[in-house]
Amino acid sequence: MRILITLLLAALAFGEPAARPHIKIRGIYGGVPTALMEKGRTLKESGVNAVWIGERGITAERVALLQAQGAQVFAEFNTLHRADYLKEHPDAAPIGKDGKRAAAPHGWQGICPTHPGYRKWRMDAFRKLLKTHALDGVWLDYHHAHASWERADPDLPDTCYCKRCLAQSKDKDWVTWRCGVFTDWVREFAAIRDEVRPKALLGTFHCPWTDTERDSALSRKLAIDLRAQARYIDVFSPMPYHARFGHASDPAWISRQTKWLGEHLGKAARIWPIVQLGDWGEPVPVKQIASVLDHATRPPSTGVMVFAWSKLRKKPDKIAAMVKFYRSIR
Repeated sequence: MRILITLLLAALAFGEPAARPHIKIRGIYGGVPTALMEKGRTLKESGVNAVWIGERGITAERVALLQAQGAQVFAEFNTLHRADYLKEHPDAAPIGKDGKRAAAPHGWQGICPTHPGYRKWRMDAFRKLLKTHALDGVWLDYHHAHASWERADPDLPDTCYCKRCLAQSKDKDWVTWRCGVFTDWVREFAAIRDEVRPKALLGTFHCPWTDTERDSALSRKLAIDLRAQARYIDVFSPMPYHARFGHASDPAWISRQTKWLGEHLGKAARIWPIVQLGDWGEPVPVKQIASVLDHATRPPSTGVMVFAWSKLRKKPDKIAAMVKFYRSIR
């Protein structure tokens, strides 16, 4: 691995990334990249071999189009951030330590993870998605406690202290119990996948922090136990959005976080980070794209996807930089 990294760094120093046979996935998140398929071109010619689309944007026509292009098609599945459910089921709202409904930090409304009706609703939707479409996999998203962490100044309230959660957690360590609730959701998703479409991958988009950052907020605040979830998850996709998260001038932060994740989970883990090329908060300049993708594709990463097509599709210079990198590392 040290030799591989040395060769990659040397190639980048001379302006072109070397082929990276360890990278199996070169993906795009957030829609069908039609601009890459115009004038008779194919996704393969652009170096792209995977596309992620939100569950509500998945159609049979889109899946067929992308798979005909030789691309794997993955759905993003929202687990605990479907705020529309609260309109008819207000008792599913997270409760704070004061016994009142917790405010939505920065507008990010989560759901109580022990609400049985909500859990059944999402499991039924997951099952239907897999039954209806010949997907190559489904990635869980927003699978964390009520919080707003996708920014440089996260807001991480303490929840959920509703009667259901208090009854279930009685005489148990709060953090361990709550992480277990979220892990059990993953267990059930995996069981459904095994039953309905066993060849499909189960992935997760998740917070890129280490287990000790922000006073162990990954487990204490977000209720994420990556090692426990690894029993059911095929691919981990951390979200090291360097510009958005306060590291705009430090793309190397990406590879530091994925390196930690690999060490934390062990050699068997598959890690495909999703990295920021589109502007969200701090802009990502075109000249930085090669560096961002370089750090995203260093071991232990074996795949990569870019965030997000909706922010890139009208940026031909950024698209060209992404394509150049993807083509170079095939």
